Amino acid sequence: MQDGAFLALMRLVPKSALSRAVGTLTRLPAPAGVHQAAMRAFARAYRVDMSEAERDFGGYGRFSDFFSRGLRAGARAVDPDPRAVVSPVDGVVSQAGILERGSCLQAKGIHFPVDRLLDDAELAGRFALGGAFATLYLSPRDYHRVHAPVEGAVVASRYLRGEFWPVNPATVRNRDALFCLNERLVTVIDTAAFGRTAVVKVGATCVGRIRAAYDDRVTHVGQEAGLRTYLPPRPVEKGAELGRFEMGSTVILLFEPGQVVWDESLVPGAVVRMGQRIGGAP
Repeated sequence: MQDGAFLALMRLVPKSALSRAVGTLTRLPAPAGVHQAAMRAFARAYRVDMSEAERDFGGYGRFSDFFSRGLRAGARAVDPDPRAVVSPVDGVVSQAGILERGSCLQAKGIHFPVDRLLDDAELAGRFALGGAFATLYLSPRDYHRVHAPVEGAVVASRYLRGEFWPVNPATVRNRDALFCLNERLVTVIDTAAFGRTAVVKVGATCVGRIRAAYDDRVTHVGQEAGLRTYLPPRPVEKGAELGRFEMGSTVILLFEPGQVVWDESLVPGAVVRMGQRIGGAP
């Protein structure tokens, strides 16, 4: 399907209702055989590598548990260098670079403003003038937990209501400010080595929930939009889990100017694995 036709179709689809329905279905009580059949069919269709999973199919009671599955012990190594930034996810690089005029590059000819992404002018001001950003896309086959790219402490989170557009390459290439439209959860981390950073989880079509590991009150199903601050801040080690997607999506990293230089390998289309170095202090 051509990009234009796909976007026209998605404008007609009731994306919010569809996403809520899919999320509910993945969590419904059902005979074990039903959920396991769905898991196995999904794994075949998307070539999911179950050798990395902490359990086999029989260990997951619901499809949502399988989709947001953890990794078996030792499946990932986290770069121990304190000056290294690591990938928070398994995925593919959509874009990475430096903010220009307060905006991040989404695709050729399309930018999105960081103040709209965060809905927080003060926080956005920390990144706007030459901060570093990286946008990482998680495909359906990927591991869908999100980890801390650096060591620090979570000082705040902000849940933002929004739409449920797909975040696949066709939509990214054609929908202006896509990541500012969709539902998202912003996690703000203070660090000793890199100043303040933001990890933005962006929802998408059929995303059932976005959960936060540091605050079990945060989930985008029935959640009131707004800011939460944490006093005292909640310490997080590099590579520790920050949250998870129950279906979907994209993660955007933001760092203050002069704090991080991305590795040369962090280019559009590059595959990244949670825990691998993707950049570091200048």
